[in-house]
Amino acid sequence: MSGIVEAFTNANGSIDYDNSYPWLMKTFLAPGLLGLVVAALTAAIVSSLASMLNSVATIFTMDIYKPYFNPEADDKQTVNMGRITAGVALIIGVLLAPQLQTVPQVFQYIQEYTGLVSPGILGVFLMGLFWKKTNTKGAIYGVLSSIVIALGLKLGPVDLPFLDQMFYTIILTIVIIMGVSLTTNPNDEDPKAIYTTSKLFETGPTFNIGAYIILLLVAFLYTVFW
Repeated sequence: MSGIVEAFTNANGSIDYDNSYPWLMKTFLAPGLLGLVVAALTAAIVSSLASMLNSVATIFTMDIYKPYFNPEADDKQTVNMGRITAGVALIIGVLLAPQLQTVPQVFQYIQEYTGLVSPGILGVFLMGLFWKKTNTKGAIYGVLSSIVIALGLKLGPVDLPFLDQMFYTIILTIVIIMGVSLTTNPNDEDPKAIYTTSKLFETGPTFNIGAYIILLLVAFLYTVFW
């Protein structure tokens, strides 16, 4: 036990929790398998980075640049603006990365600041899927207000865990979406809504069997390693 504690202890005597995953890999994985896991982890990081850059470029170009700055933009202009946006996002990330050296737990830091935006987005998805009266104005006001609410809970006088902050943020965001939609949408359903039927969500027997097998395997792994 003392050896494990020493592996996670820094030179100043504090515990570095970010060493837990590398320690597990070096301790329990053979050299060949360790390389495979590192390659898979690198591929996952690059894939996540690519999807985030694509999302940032698409959202800025299609939801901000084209509607408000250049409504007549053609495909070439929008593609170029997306590339510029992705490049700017990368530069911002490179400049912010060194600031994370003083953070005790990088993963928790990422989760906390992702939680400033994700509850609002989740609230919009839930209301858009399960409440037909939700409209565009409700979604926009909900997303924007969720950031303000999350910052207020994080910087407020009450020291709440970040998961509780996210829970309260999504509840208040849903209330705002409902209020704005009720006051700005006179119809029972939003005219721009996409109508779905049960057939759209039907899956075949092969998919169902595979999904159940995966769920059972995940439940088994959680039971063994909890």
